[in-house]
Amino acid sequence: MTGDAGLVIAVDCSTTAAKAVVHDAAGRVVAQAARPLRLLQPRASWHEQDAEEWWSATRDAVAEAVAALPDPARVEAVCLTHQRESFVCLDAAGRPLRPAILWLDGRAHEEIAALGTARVHELSGKPPDTTPAIYKLAWLSRHEPDVLRDADRVGDVQAYLSWRLTGSWATSHGSADTLGLFDLQRLDWSPELLELAGVRLEQLPALVPAGQPLGMITPDVAGALGLPGPVPLVAGIGDGQAAGLALGATVPGVAYLNLGTSMVLGVNSSEYRWDPAFRTLAGAQPGAYTLETVLNAAAYVATWCREQFGETGADGVVGSGLEAAAADLPCGAEGLLTLPYWNAAQTPYWDPLARGAVVGWHGRHTRAHLYRSILEGVGFELRLHLERLEEVTGQPVTTIRMVGGGARSPLWVRVVSNITGRSVRVCSDGEVSAAGAALLARDYLDGRGRAPDDRPPAEPVVEPVGEDVTPDPSTAAAYGALYAVYRTLYPQLRTVFADLAGAVAVSAVGGPGSSPARSAGAPGPNGGSSAPRG
Repeated sequence: MTGDAGLVIAVDCSTTAAKAVVHDAAGRVVAQAARPLRLLQPRASWHEQDAEEWWSATRDAVAEAVAALPDPARVEAVCLTHQRESFVCLDAAGRPLRPAILWLDGRAHEEIAALGTARVHELSGKPPDTTPAIYKLAWLSRHEPDVLRDADRVGDVQAYLSWRLTGSWATSHGSADTLGLFDLQRLDWSPELLELAGVRLEQLPALVPAGQPLGMITPDVAGALGLPGPVPLVAGIGDGQAAGLALGATVPGVAYLNLGTSMVLGVNSSEYRWDPAFRTLAGAQPGAYTLETVLNAAAYVATWCREQFGETGADGVVGSGLEAAAADLPCGAEGLLTLPYWNAAQTPYWDPLARGAVVGWHGRHTRAHLYRSILEGVGFELRLHLERLEEVTGQPVTTIRMVGGGARSPLWVRVVSNITGRSVRVCSDGEVSAAGAALLARDYLDGRGRAPDDRPPAEPVVEPVGEDVTPDPSTAAAYGALYAVYRTLYPQLRTVFADLAGAVAVSAVGGPGSSPARSAGAPGPNGGSSAPRG
C-alpha cells in the first residue's frame, strides 16, 4: 500500500484534552475522538497534570477513532503535537515522580528574577517568563531536590508519549526547545542551561528531526489501539508551530493567530533572532524558526466578563447578550480602555506582576461597554505585538490567519482587523494543530525511501479555507487615537503593579481576615484555568 492511499492519525495532546484525528491522503478528516484531561491546582498559580492521563487519554482517543474506521489496516503512521513547555519527571520504571508541571504554572517567580538573564534569552530564544520549563525545573532543584536527583528521565509531552507508544525516549527539536534548555542556534541541549536548571544531560530525550520516525509503535500498544500491526510514530512539533504549518504561515507576510483563552501570533523566520518583541522557537521546517508573540489572557478575560456580569440568555448561555449589545456601541466603547493583563504581561514587557486595568469609567458606561473594551483591549495588545515584531524583523505582516474561540465572534474579528489595519482570514473550526501534525506524517510517508535531506518540507495541501475580513477605513482615525493612549498605560502603571504586588504579599500574612494573593496564572472563571496556547 502506498503512502498516498493510506491514512494518518494526528494526536494533539493539549492542556484540556487529547484528540485523535484521522486524515486521508487529501487531508480530509475521516474519524476523530477526544478525551478530556484534568487540571490540578494544589495552590494558587500552580498548574499540574497527572502525566499518566496524557497516556490514557491519548490511548483511548486513538482507539475510539480507529474503531470508527472501516479498515484500520489503512493507517500507516501516527504523529504527535502537544501543549508546549509542560514537562514530567520519571523514575527508572517510567512512573511519574510527581505531577507534571504545565506551561501556565506560575510558581517560579523568584527563579525567573534570579536566573532570567540576557544570556539565557540569547541561548534559548525565550525571554524571562512563566512559561519556559527551565525556571520551574530550577524551582524543583531548590524546593524538591529529591525529584530531580532521582529522576531517570525528564522530558516534554511528546517524549513521554513516545516512550509509552514505542519504548523510545525521544522527541523532536521543535518540541524540546520549548523547555528552555535548548541552544536554538546549535539545535541541541545546552550544558550551560542544564546546569542552571539542575538537569543532567542523560535524563533528557534523544533528538529527532520533525517529520522523521521516533520509533515503531510496539505490537502490544498497536493492539490496544485497534491497529492490526505496528506503524511508525513520526516526530511532531508543538501545537503552535503545527497550527502555523497547517495555516500556511511559512511564507513572508503571513501570520497565524490563535485567539483562544490566550492569544498567540506567530511568523516564520529563515534566520535566528532573539528579542523581547517575541519568543523564538524551532520552526516547522528544517533550518527555520518561529517567532511568537504571547498574551496569556484573551478569551480568558472575555469569558470572565460574561460569567461575572452577563445574564443567561434565551439560548441558555451566560452572557450571550453582551456580544450583541457591545456590537451596537461605537468603536472605543465611549472612552473605556482595558489593559487585558489578567494573567500577567508577556510580549513585549514580560512582567509577571502586571495586572488588568480598566481606565475611563463614567456614568454612561454599562456592562456592554466593559465587554467591548475587553475585546478592543486585546486588539490593541495585538497591534502592539505586531508593530514591535515588524520593527525588529523588518518584515511586514500583511495577512493574519485566525483560529480559536475568539474567531467565532464576528464582532471580535472585525475589531482585530480594524485596530490592526490588517486583513484577517477566519479559518475553519477544525483541529488545526492536528492538521499540521498530519502534514508531517504525510510528508514522511511520501518521502519514504529518500534521504532526509532530499525530502521536501511539509507544506499545506491547499491554502486554508476561510472567510476574509478587511479593515474598515472609517475606524482608522478613532482607533489610532485610542491606541496612542493604550500604549502608554503599562509604562505608567509598571511601578503601581510592583507596589500592589508587595502590598498584597503583606496582606496575605497580615493575620485574620487576610487572604492569599492570586498571582499570574491564577484560576480562570469558575475556578478553571487558562486553556492551551496555539
